[in-house]
Amino acid sequence: MAGRGGQARILVHLDFLDATIAALSAQIAARVADRYQAAARLLADVPGFDRTSVEVIIAETGADMSRFPSPAHLASWAGLCPGNHEPAGKRRRVATTPGNPWLRRTIIESARAAARTTDSYFGAQYRQIARRRGPNKAAVAVAHSLLDVIWHMLTTGEVFADLSADYITSRQDKEHQTRRLAGQLEKLGYTVELAATA
Repeated sequence: MAGRGGQARILVHLDFLDATIAALSAQIAARVADRYQAAARLLADVPGFDRTSVEVIIAETGADMSRFPSPAHLASWAGLCPGNHEPAGKRRRVATTPGNPWLRRTIIESARAAARTTDSYFGAQYRQIARRRGPNKAAVAVAHSLLDVIWHMLTTGEVFADLSADYITSRQDKEHQTRRLAGQLEKLGYTVELAATA
């Protein structure tokens, strides 16, 4: 048990740590505002991202998507792609590939925050997957979608536009109706080849 002298030293040390964190946070914010203001402004509109997560994304990627030929490359680098394990020639899926731990942690935390939004695509995506496969796999799926968004926004400079929660429902309804109608035609003896109209 620390005495009063020990408690005072602990409090002084905590004050030192708080002051150090505040000074570093101010330096990070200044550098982001100086060199990466456009990227930070784009990412700030994405559900689930706060100032800290935007700063981590910029720090870990340099806001430069030219290093990643596709969103899948970015997801793989972040360790958010499904991996494969091949003992004795048998392929088995494992959770995810190893990757950048800081970016991975930040994106998964952001995915959980985005999942709590009620009228966003990410919230609907999380709820749909969580019902079938559990909350952890749903969070990884949303994190993967967030990385897709990051890659496209930082590559094209386009602002974020949420597809809304209705997007998933309407797409499922369309796919269900397509399968039902194709099945009816096949029962009548027709071969059905589906092709989307231009």
